[in-house]
Amino acid sequence: MNSDKGKLVYSCKLPVRWGDMDAYGHVNNALYMRYLEEARVQLIEKMNVVMDPNGLAPVVVSVGCTFFKPVVYPDTVRIDCYVKDPGRSSFMTIYEVYSENSPEERVSEGYAKVVWIDHRTEKSVPLPDAVREFIS
Repeated sequence: MNSDKGKLVYSCKLPVRWGDMDAYGHVNNALYMRYLEEARVQLIEKMNVVMDPNGLAPVVVSVGCTFFKPVVYPDTVRIDCYVKDPGRSSFMTIYEVYSENSPEERVSEGYAKVVWIDHRTEKSVPLPDAVREFIS
């Protein structure tokens, strides 16, 4: 584990679809946000968290992605999910994206800050104990 990335907690594979490509013949940059979102949702499901829009649930407050190498159809991407910097109500997620066509070479990396909020009050709340235990 690289301390800069945090703790590896989840990995998933997602197929690249023909429609993910753009006029340049590679996966459009905006699609990487969808890939990271899908990995994050799967990670949160693995934590046994219910996404309750009327209760206590996570939201993303910042997100970013850096691109290293284009990905083209047909392919499958593997996304390794790391967590770090758990705070009172938040933690950082770090993502490393790899192509099955060149599995040892990172094609992109991304991040998202996840904050637990009470959707009724729109205020942050402490991380649930089960989530804190999962990421620690």
